[in-house]
Amino acid sequence: MAYNARILFGRIAKVHGYEGAVTVKLEKAFIENIPELESVFLEIDGIPVPFFISDSEYQGADILKLKFEGYESVEKVSEFTGCKIFLTSGKTEENIIDLNGLSGYKVYKIDNRLVGTVIDVIENPGQLLMKVRIKKDKEILIPLHEDFIIKTDNKKKIIKMNLPEGLIDLN
Repeated sequence: MAYNARILFGRIAKVHGYEGAVTVKLEKAFIENIPELESVFLEIDGIPVPFFISDSEYQGADILKLKFEGYESVEKVSEFTGCKIFLTSGKTEENIIDLNGLSGYKVYKIDNRLVGTVIDVIENPGQLLMKVRIKKDKEILIPLHEDFIIKTDNKKKIIKMNLPEGLIDLN
């Protein structure tokens, strides 16, 4: 389990019920796009502490209910209110994308042909889209989906993608 301070999942808003569950207010990038969770890190007094998830339930909008293994009472979880939750990640740092900082990244196809430059990320329910300027006066939308992303290079500000044939022409 690797801690990655760059993937903020949300914050614990409050205790939920009497059996040790907490309500998590999700970051925008994870609304309706919640990964399968086995474990997370809570930032307690500035220190990342690992916790295993025993149960999770999406409540809709930006709310997720979580229960941690070994914490089955209100008393045990009440001290976590306000704590930041970070995702664990097996990915290397080069392949982690910061959605808030994608503007200016160059998007390349798998054959190393330049598609264009990211100018914005649009957060639609259930789908993230990159607005990419391909010419001076033309912009297209590309789904920001992990199946399309081959590699990211945060130092060079490059995203290499395997885009479905005809996607660029569709716009």
